[in-house]
Amino acid sequence: MTPAPVDGRPVAAPTLVELAGVSRWYGNVVAVNDITMTLGPGVTGLLGPNGAGKTTLLHMMAGFLAPSRGRVTLGGEPTWRNPDVYRRLGLVSEREAVHTFLTGYEFVLASARLHRLAEPAAAARRAVELVEMTPAQDRRIETYSKGMRQRIRVAAALVHDPDVLLLDEPFNGMDPRQRLHMMELLHTLGGAGRTILFSSHILEEVEQLSGTVQVIVAGRLAASGDFRTIRRLMTNRPHVFVVQSTDDRALAVALMAEPSVTGVELDRTGLTVRAGDYGSFTRALPKLALRSGIRVRRLIPSDESLESVFSYLVEA
Repeated sequence: MTPAPVDGRPVAAPTLVELAGVSRWYGNVVAVNDITMTLGPGVTGLLGPNGAGKTTLLHMMAGFLAPSRGRVTLGGEPTWRNPDVYRRLGLVSEREAVHTFLTGYEFVLASARLHRLAEPAAAARRAVELVEMTPAQDRRIETYSKGMRQRIRVAAALVHDPDVLLLDEPFNGMDPRQRLHMMELLHTLGGAGRTILFSSHILEEVEQLSGTVQVIVAGRLAASGDFRTIRRLMTNRPHVFVVQSTDDRALAVALMAEPSVTGVELDRTGLTVRAGDYGSFTRALPKLALRSGIRVRRLIPSDESLESVFSYLVEA
């Protein structure tokens, strides 16, 4: 089935990006470790904490890096040392490489000419309009905000109407309105049959934009599939809380009888409580304290960093 066109333009048949047993190392440092995945039409989120290997993975998909082991293909063709893939691929890297003395339009036009498009000026105007940058297209990029630079870079990546779009932390620097528009644009492109992959370390960005997610932690694929299923795993993981009260010892005794509590430790700083279910524990604690005549002074989740959440998925 041929995907629907975007803005009246024909869209090529769906293009798959496939990774088979892919690893990448630098000396003794393993950046990506034995990852296998297939990306098809629609929007997929690549989620993970900073330093997890997301950028390395995207650079291998884009043909900028060779896998140390395994194979990366786009439409069945290897991405490494294969310039032809850029006819079907658009990339917005995390690091900016923009000639800021150019205007926004000139920058996108240069990209159109590099792709040897038949009508580069028309393609550039269309791409600039797509990201809502027409009012600022004649200003130099050096005058742009971070969010505006992000959008003009997306326009340059879209100017040749690629089948596959890879974006590394694309929402950095965008204000809420810019972010909403970019999400709507990516939804439209994905719905029309493009293969869109964007990386993020922010759970809410992936939740709003993508139903499919690939979670990467410490270079390994920790989880893959439907976002709601993976979010449920994150929510239902064991949690650790620090609790301080007017009578920590009595509260510790009461907590040991609570079904949601899996462990309690008491020291001079207060209680460390391990709970099997976040919601059940936080609902039960006030009732327990009230029945025991104890006032809770402090309740702090001590393991809510992204690294701890994602690491749980690796161990699950």
